[in-house]
Formats: sequence, structure tokens, C-alpha cells
Amino acid sequence: MAEPVLSIHGVTKHFGAVKALTDVDFTLERGEVHALCGENGAGKSTLMNIIAGVLQPTEGEIRVDGKTVRVASPAIAQSLGIGLVHQEIALCPDATVAENMFMASTNRRRAPFMSYRALERDAQVVMNRLASIDVRRKVAELPISKQQLVEIAKALTLDCRVLILDEPTAALTETEAQQLFSIIRDLKAHGISIIYISHRMAEIFALCDRVTVFRDGRYVCTERIADVTPDDVVRRMVGREITQLYPEKLCADDASGEKILEVDGIGDNERFHDVSFDLRKGEILGIGGLIGSGRTEIAEGICGLLPRSAGEIRLHGKVQPIRTYADAAKAGIVYLSEDRKGAGVFLEMSIAQNISVLKLRSLTNRMGLLNRRAEAALAEDFARRLGVRMGGIEAAVTSLSGGNQQKVAIAKQLAVKPKVILMDEPTRGIDVGAKAEIHRLLRELARSGIGIVVISSELPELLGLCDRALVVREGRIAGELGAHEMTEEAVIRLASGLGMTEAADHAA
Repeated sequence: MAEPVLSIHGVTKHFGAVKALTDVDFTLERGEVHALCGENGAGKSTLMNIIAGVLQPTEGEIRVDGKTVRVASPAIAQSLGIGLVHQEIALCPDATVAENMFMASTNRRRAPFMSYRALERDAQVVMNRLASIDVRRKVAELPISKQQLVEIAKALTLDCRVLILDEPTAALTETEAQQLFSIIRDLKAHGISIIYISHRMAEIFALCDRVTVFRDGRYVCTERIADVTPDDVVRRMVGREITQLYPEKLCADDASGEKILEVDGIGDNERFHDVSFDLRKGEILGIGGLIGSGRTEIAEGICGLLPRSAGEIRLHGKVQPIRTYADAAKAGIVYLSEDRKGAGVFLEMSIAQNISVLKLRSLTNRMGLLNRRAEAALAEDFARRLGVRMGGIEAAVTSLSGGNQQKVAIAKQLAVKPKVILMDEPTRGIDVGAKAEIHRLLRELARSGIGIVVISSELPELLGLCDRALVVREGRIAGELGAHEMTEEAVIRLASGLGMTEAADHAA
């Protein structure tokens, strides 16, 4: 048999006292799509960063085509034909799409001049395989979903033999994801080997040939996809049964009808228009729609992160003059951004500092000195409740996995005891076990009287978690679905405009 294109033997990685990986093995055959699964903190991203030269192993061996190699840097990894698409966006926002895509090859050039026309032409050819994005645009002008596509396109320019995709569809629309799947199948047909990291079982079972499971930084097993079920994989990931991903919904007897939040006719004449809805005590209200439909802009308009030109917001019946996010937070309305790295957490600060950052006034004395003991107690409490895997609350957030960073971002919002929380993609990039924990936490918060609004691109989450759902299309509420009306088909029809067309036909 031919040597695997990539093999890992006995790799161990320590970050101080924290053992991220312990004696891990992994093999990748030529021309296969190999899924790597595990809860957040299981060590998946750490291993991928070692393969890609971002991190160095404490112990162990890496072989490429049967030969032992030392991947001392990302440049060496690229010279070996290894490309990594990070879960977190790692682009230069002030550079164009084309410049970002060919940055690695440009840095290796020896010629004194560069043809931007040729650069943009070559970049556009690659980008057109994924989406119709003008490569002359600056990355900062693109939404998160488009930036993710630029990350993938950048990897496709490297002429990889091994391509590592870490949660590649987390920020993509369904159409964009299907385009990516087509490219993955094409790459496989041309002999490219792909490591595919995802928490989405449907994708893994549709795309992959084999699956390897990690748990707590250790290798658990490798199986052929044809020989296992999604439930088998989940059980091996978490080491226990996940009996209920979504908690019980609000019973009719528990619905008080008391309105916590009322949004009446808000708009900015550009991104969202004439938006009205209410949020009732005890319920979780979902907001669905295609990425780019205006869901995030509506939430940001409510919170003062985007200016409004019309409408009003009432909290417990009282009009709130919200012009800035500080106004919203003071009133008791907080927002969890979909962009964890850019707006959710302070990566270089400690876990304790992140969780307490919105509550500093109540943690300081009259002299303006921070009560470190109270800050630590607050952080320990929320880290425990959300199951943050960490070396300690003084560890920097950048040392955590993506999913644990998201838990810290949620804890930061909960620490201020808000009246309403608007959560934009609260479980993006989080494993199935952590999702269940967060879903239960959101239900507990709703039952305690806090208003919960969840924006989600995952239809199973929208339908399984929420008591009602609003569907947004082109910055407007296309329709509302009650508990017994929420189906994937109903959401998709409203999001695509079919539901609105049918309603207009009936009215005529």
C-alpha cells in the first residue's frame, strides 16, 4: 500500500500546565476527505495548527509521504503543499480581496514590480469558483460570510496537496456552502487530500470518507463513514449520551402574554425598514432568514449600534431613547455579536477581565479600585455555569478554543443581569455537547424572566429552540411563524420570498 500523504505519530502539545494534546495519532490518505470531530477543547485546532506550522509540538513526529519533516513555520507547511483555512478570519482588512488571496506568493516574489492587473485577473478566476465577489474590493467592506469565502479562495491559490478546512461553512449561506462542497468533491477527484473539521454531522456524512474522533486532547478512534452513524460519532465525541439537544419549549399555560420588549416601526431607510415585533415573558423568539437579509442590522438598530431614522423601542411598556450601545446596555438590552473575534471578546485579556468588563462599575470601590476577589468570583461562577474549559480564569482568552471563546462572550453579556439579550449566532462553531448546555441555559434565562432573541442560520436550532420565529427578507419582516407553524419549508419559503408572493396572491 502507498504511504499516507500525511501521518502524525505520538504528538503531544503542552501550553504551560495545560495539556492540549496527549500522544495523538492521525493519518490522511491520498485523495480522501477525512473528518476530524470532537468537542471544543478536544485538540482539533491545536493539531491542525501544528500540521500547518503555526505551533510546534512538545513531542511527536510528522511525516509527509512517509518522510519525517519539521514544519517550523507556515511558509514551510506551504512549501510541503499544506494549506490551512482557519476557523477565525485572518485577513488584512485594509487590503483588497486579490491582495489577500495572493499575499503569500507575493511575499516570495523577487521581481521588483508587480502587475496588479494580472494579480486581479488571476484572483477573479479563483474567486468565481466560489462566489461573485469583486476582488478589487477591500476585505473590510465585506460581511463575515464573504470574508470566509476569501479565506477559502486564498487556500485554493496555494496549489495544495493537503487542504485543512476548519469549520468552513460556519458563516456561509446554504448556496455558498453547496458551492464549497462541489469544489471539495472536485479537489478530491484530482487527488487532493482534505481534513474537514466540522460540528455539522450532515456535512460530514455527505462529504467525508473517514472520521477521526478526539476527546480531551486524546485520540479516540478512526472509522469509515459507511460503518458508523451520526449518533455513534456524537457518543464517541462526548463520552456520554446527548439525550436532548433542545430543552422543552414554552407551554401554553406558561405564556403570560406580558410584553418585555416592543419594537415599533424601526428603520434606517437603507438596511432595515418598518420593523415591528414584540417579545413576551418566558419565550425565546427566533429571527431567521438568509445571511445578508438584514437580521443582524435589525438587532444592531435596536441596540444603538446602527442609527435609526424611524420607530421606537419600549421596554416593559416604557419608551427607551436608545441612540448608542451605552444607552441600550444601561436600559438592560445587550447584544452578542456574530463576529466573536472582532466584537465578542478581547482576545489578549484574561477570561476574568472579559467576563467582568461590562460590570466594572459595580466591581469597583469609591476610590475607583477594582475588587479583584469579586471579579474572580464572578468569572468563576459564569465559567462554571457555561462549562468553559480553561487552565484558569487568569488565562488569556486567545489560549481557548473557538467554542470556549464563544462561551466567554456569552458570559460577558450575562454578567450584567440584562433584561433582554439579542444573540446573533450564539452557538456558531460550538460542538454538540456545548450547544445543548447553552440551549438549556437560554431556556433557564427565559423562564427567569429575561427576554431572549436568537438570530440563527441553522434551521434545526431555530426550530428546535425557539417558541416563535420571525423571518427577515431584504430588511423587512417577511412573516411570523408560531410554534405549530415552524417548519424548515415554511422558513425557507418566507426567506426566499415565496411565502410573501403567495400571501399577496391570496389578498388579491
